[in-house]
Amino acid sequence: MKLAILTQYYPPEVGAPQARLSELALHFIRRGHSVTVLTAMPNYPAGRVQEGYGGLLRREQRDGGEVIRTFIYPTQKADVIKRMANYLSFVASSSVLGSAVLAPPDYLMVESPPLFLGAAGYWLSRFKGARLIFNVSDLWPESAVRLGMLVRGRTAHKMSTWFESFCYCSAWLVTGQSKEILEDITSRFPTCRTFHLSNGVDLDRFRQDRQTRAARAMMSDNGECIVLYAGLHGLAQGLDQVLNAAEALRAEPGLRFTLVGDGPHKQALVDTAAQRQLENIRFFDVRPASQMPEIVAAADIVLVTLKAHLPGAVPSKLYEAMASGRPVVLVADGEAAEIVRNHQAGIVVSPGDVDGLVQALKALRAQPALRITLGQNGRRAAEQSFDRAKIAAGFIKQLEDGLD
Repeated sequence: MKLAILTQYYPPEVGAPQARLSELALHFIRRGHSVTVLTAMPNYPAGRVQEGYGGLLRREQRDGGEVIRTFIYPTQKADVIKRMANYLSFVASSSVLGSAVLAPPDYLMVESPPLFLGAAGYWLSRFKGARLIFNVSDLWPESAVRLGMLVRGRTAHKMSTWFESFCYCSAWLVTGQSKEILEDITSRFPTCRTFHLSNGVDLDRFRQDRQTRAARAMMSDNGECIVLYAGLHGLAQGLDQVLNAAEALRAEPGLRFTLVGDGPHKQALVDTAAQRQLENIRFFDVRPASQMPEIVAAADIVLVTLKAHLPGAVPSKLYEAMASGRPVVLVADGEAAEIVRNHQAGIVVSPGDVDGLVQALKALRAQPALRITLGQNGRRAAEQSFDRAKIAAGFIKQLEDGLD
């Protein structure tokens, strides 16, 4: 079987889709299948092409598969014009150059968001004679509306909704990262063939025993209770809530907030923390993916935050924290909240409830035994339900059988 994956995001970039798709590709290869990834020059989330890359086209081997990289306009800016230039430049380059260099696959899997990449996926699947799999990790444009990026009923929203429908209905299969995503799609498009391709975690990489003294010392050198957020500093994450909680807890002894990552809102967060003189919070640059398991395992509490309720959103960092045996403070509603509550893996706070966030952190700081219990519950749940190897094996088996 020959699989092609079309995605704007891929290692050596660090992030959720990068980890999930690269591990999926590796499982296909280990099963004896051929995988080609068509992706952009690595530039995320810093907004600049990484050293050693650039130009219109680059081909390389990675983990036994071929990676084809094409031009993208890199930016970290959140304004509409530059963001659209970023998305559409890769849509154009992957469509044109992919037509020339991508060998015809049996299946072409397209990662969304960005939703616009569906245009390149549709063209390439038809041109190459491949079955199109449209993988939805976030419901757009609905998420954009809830984040205030689009106004429901306006022209841009109507066009995005139409294109969303086109992508789903043109696909041979629509896969969704969460049950909520699939329920939404099947309720609106009952004729679409769907498959629950759950997110998950590499249980061998993320474990409690990955903690190191160096990772612990990086975040705190005096025995404080470390509250870690690691990931994108963007609009959807609502990290201003974390700063507000840090301000409310500035007099709380022995509590250290650590934010690791980058993104379009990071500088504003750093500036705000400096203006408020928040000495209980530290910011760190993006760390290589190889270092993240030891960083997560070295924390006492892991924060997973969303700005608002985004239907179907289950951040991958939730699974990584659970697999690492770390208690979670989740600022989110919906399916992510159900996972934490059902498995008793942490404390759930509604988006915008800063007082609730403060109380959750105070409770966990004061109760080390509770942190251990919640962490153990999370690890057990990860082993039982969110093992990425088992999830990938089930999906591969379905494609091998042709979903008959």
